[in-house]
Amino acid sequence: MTTLTDPPKASFRLSMLLYDTRYRSTTIQVIALMAFMLGAAWLVNNVIVNLAAAGKTFDYGFLGEASGYDINQRLIEYNSQSSHLRAAVIGLLNTLLVAALGCVLATFLGVTIGVLRLSTNWVISRLAAVYVEMFRNVPVLLWIVLIMAATSHTFPQPKDFKGENATAHMQLFDSIAVTNRGVYTPEPLFSTGLGDVAIFPERGTKACDAYYAGSDDAKVIKLGKYCGSFQISLDLIAILAVLFAGLMTSKLIANRATQIQATTGDRPTVWYWRLGVVAIPMLATLWVLGFYLGYPALSEKGITRFEGGIHLRSSLLALWLALSLYTAAFIAEIVRAGIMAISKGQSEAAAALGIRPSRTMKLVILPQAMRVIFPPLISQYLNLTKNSSLAIAVGYMDVTGTLGGITLNQTGRELETILLLMLCYLLISLTVSTVMNAYNERTKLKER
Repeated sequence: MTTLTDPPKASFRLSMLLYDTRYRSTTIQVIALMAFMLGAAWLVNNVIVNLAAAGKTFDYGFLGEASGYDINQRLIEYNSQSSHLRAAVIGLLNTLLVAALGCVLATFLGVTIGVLRLSTNWVISRLAAVYVEMFRNVPVLLWIVLIMAATSHTFPQPKDFKGENATAHMQLFDSIAVTNRGVYTPEPLFSTGLGDVAIFPERGTKACDAYYAGSDDAKVIKLGKYCGSFQISLDLIAILAVLFAGLMTSKLIANRATQIQATTGDRPTVWYWRLGVVAIPMLATLWVLGFYLGYPALSEKGITRFEGGIHLRSSLLALWLALSLYTAAFIAEIVRAGIMAISKGQSEAAAALGIRPSRTMKLVILPQAMRVIFPPLISQYLNLTKNSSLAIAVGYMDVTGTLGGITLNQTGRELETILLLMLCYLLISLTVSTVMNAYNERTKLKER
């Protein structure tokens, strides 16, 4: 109900969308969204028109075709008759392998060097500073090529290990061979293993169809191991399951000890229980599976080379070391900044209680510094993963070298391969960010 004193309500006008503060922000956002959608529509239409003019279609059918090329470093079975999809999977696994190894080594080196930079010893702190400035101010590609060249020209050739007057010898009880082609280490084998299981079997070829039909032909059986897009070792699954169960039991024991300490003030000694519930079941599992080591050995005929064992190629080692050393320089500065962000009174209080400097750093300073260190640390992990795309410079076949390199050149499907390659890196980055952010949220200090 209105009265004579109430002011008349203003009617809505189109000019209010721009000049009225209640609508202006919404109007601008709608206009920006429409412009973005129009730009995306124009881009998609332009791609469709150009593909039609070139006589091409947008499809991923080429992933099922035979790749026609070999991959030297691989974690699963592969040959030149395998599909482009399988080649892409192997490249992706190689990317994940070097990224995981790099993140672990870079974190260890970065934390160590970051702490050493704050050392009161002038020589140690300056050496750490030289390391940081040297590695982070030189492009990582140059470090990759330099380390690859150093390993290729420094280490002995396989033929140097041969004969009575050999100039090179295997290390660690004749179990490891370090050559200019890489490092050969013992491989885990199982005499009574559970075998493998094929996931996403590839069908359509005569050999694969015969293999899955239960053919007794030796040649078909030999080629059959390449018919699964991905094969999982049941022995590995069993070992991981036992290890996971042991770790969870160990954690329960530790939690129980913490509860007793909170109640009585005394913490019981449980380290041998925690070690036992992990080690004993694991050793029993390995014994049941018939675990033994297969050692590398020189071939007795043909080209002089090592056979057996695990071959870590020079390209993998060069890429791993270069990415780790390069990223460690940035992590060291992050760690140093995080430690310096903690009040000096924390160290003084710990010293007043008689705590040794090493334990002060481990139990007092670093746990508080982690909330400063963790966010930029995630970015360095992502940078290391994306920098692994430089692997092709030393011949390491990662996902960029397989899917974005040879597969692209052979099939001419540049749009499909690049989009799929971008999706791979996007999913890796989002997964790493999600996991690391969840861990950061779980472990950060809870303030009242």
